Amino acid sequence: MIENMIPPDFVQLPEGLGFTDMLQPCYRKLEADKVYFGFIVDKQHSNSLGICHGGALMTLADISAASGVNMARGIRSGSPTINLSMDFIAIARMGEWLEARVEQVSVKRRFGFCNGGIYNDAGIVARFNGTFYLPDHQGMRKHGAIGDGVLADMED
Repeated sequence: MIENMIPPDFVQLPEGLGFTDMLQPCYRKLEADKVYFGFIVDKQHSNSLGICHGGALMTLADISAASGVNMARGIRSGSPTINLSMDFIAIARMGEWLEARVEQVSVKRRFGFCNGGIYNDAGIVARFNGTFYLPDHQGMRKHGAIGDGVLADMED
């Protein structure tokens, strides 16, 4: 059963989140001012070699990094990505749990910076660095409401 492979306190993301739905089933965990995301590598996450596709890893890194920057600010929201770089270190195989962790965050007036990693049971799979725009105006809000679907309905 796939449910037995999901670490404690992770809950599945809701659907209807646009491109993020490509990672489904994808999970998140809130812990103090940090958030973690993960999924079990399945065929929809894989490339023609049968390993996790770099695009799936980049998407996981992007939602983790943007959410991590805003959680550090005390805001449950995402932010537009200005830059995201990634080093692919090891492969992730079908059936493995992958978990993204934001490890360092620096917040300036209009920008957030972070780095982190994506891990499986054997260790690090990829490292990422991101820069995010932190809007202080209504222009980035959907339907007048601030928030990001990957964090919107989380409870402490």
